[in-house]
Amino acid sequence: MALIVHKYGGTSMGSTERIRNVALRVAKWQRAGHQMVVVPSAMSGETNRLLALAKELAPASASSAYERELDQLAATGEQASSALLAIALQAQGLEAVSYCGWQVPIRTNSAYTKARIEAIDDARIKADLAAGRVVIITGFQGVDAGGNITTLGRGGSDTSAVAVAAAIGAHECLIYTDVDGVYTTDPRVVPEARRLARVSFEEMLEMASMGSKVLQIRSVEFAGKYRMPIRVLSSFTPWDIDLNTEAQSGTLITFEDEQTMEQAVVSGIAFNRDEAKITVLGVPDRPGIAYLILGAVAEANVEVDVIIQNISKDGKTDFSFTVHRNDYAKTLDLLRSQVVPKLGAAEVLGDARICKVSIVGIGMRSHVGVASRMFRCLSEEGINIQMISTSEIKTSVVIDEKYMELAVRALHREFDLDQPADSLKS
Repeated sequence: MALIVHKYGGTSMGSTERIRNVALRVAKWQRAGHQMVVVPSAMSGETNRLLALAKELAPASASSAYERELDQLAATGEQASSALLAIALQAQGLEAVSYCGWQVPIRTNSAYTKARIEAIDDARIKADLAAGRVVIITGFQGVDAGGNITTLGRGGSDTSAVAVAAAIGAHECLIYTDVDGVYTTDPRVVPEARRLARVSFEEMLEMASMGSKVLQIRSVEFAGKYRMPIRVLSSFTPWDIDLNTEAQSGTLITFEDEQTMEQAVVSGIAFNRDEAKITVLGVPDRPGIAYLILGAVAEANVEVDVIIQNISKDGKTDFSFTVHRNDYAKTLDLLRSQVVPKLGAAEVLGDARICKVSIVGIGMRSHVGVASRMFRCLSEEGINIQMISTSEIKTSVVIDEKYMELAVRALHREFDLDQPADSLKS
């Protein structure tokens, strides 16, 4: 049978009863003859609880000084859930063993709280699998060259699971969550949203980067790079559901060339409430200015998303870009205190009341006029576009956040995503 990786999120591990249900589900797969590796998240709310304790002891303004210890602290949540799951599996009569990321080991760089996986040693995992054991590996964490525990950032357990699956050559990585797959958009915003039976890595990567919370973007990047199929499905179905039915449920994220019919023009509408816009006014319009602004921002470990530069007038231009709202105040302070004085720019403005809405679909490659349909639709709703960003399979706009839900609902209708599913989508 196949080598399978299961990943369970925090809500799936939220209580001892839910952990017992996870154990029963994993045991079903193991007894069917599959080799099983499981990557669990911390119990729901546990990471937030631990970090809140740290915040009580240290000022938030100086949190960067404690990043190593924050990783030491946060990593204990996954360690506890992994051990509990191993105990639950052993109580089911199965051999199971749990490992922390540093015991595998999962090697990372030393960027505390945002570490990147560099290598995974699969020898220990393969030995346990060969001995018939279920192997449980903590998600979200690894170890750097100095032996320090590192964490991969929020949502990093998805990345851990896909990376482990790629390293051991798994047949598929199943991501169990509190939703039953990937939808055309968030059903809480558009009740008519439909679950997709399959999407390509490219589409899922765009959806994740544009705000879809189903999967962490780095996990999709890993999956696409190593061609590791991912299936997103619900952990709240009965654990004893027929295994073949379960194995075909949810949404399969796979290769574009496995799509058997022509794609819809737009597969989904993504949105992101977590961005803020920064504008540097009166920037001298000369070579190297973009680097001077964005280079300093990058050195501060701040990721930039949408970028736009206005037309030059009298040798001056305005330069705008978006960042995550968590980095908004930090970036404003950096620009005002260090960058603007060097540039001789007039002023730095910020707006934390914006959002990004995106249309995504492989079918956009072969259809013209898709962006203009989007712009016309938003215009008819009286929604002003502040910034635009495009790629081969997506178009994104930055708008006032108060219009976000109106824009998503209108675009969902415009591209017929509320219509009955075709043979590829259900």
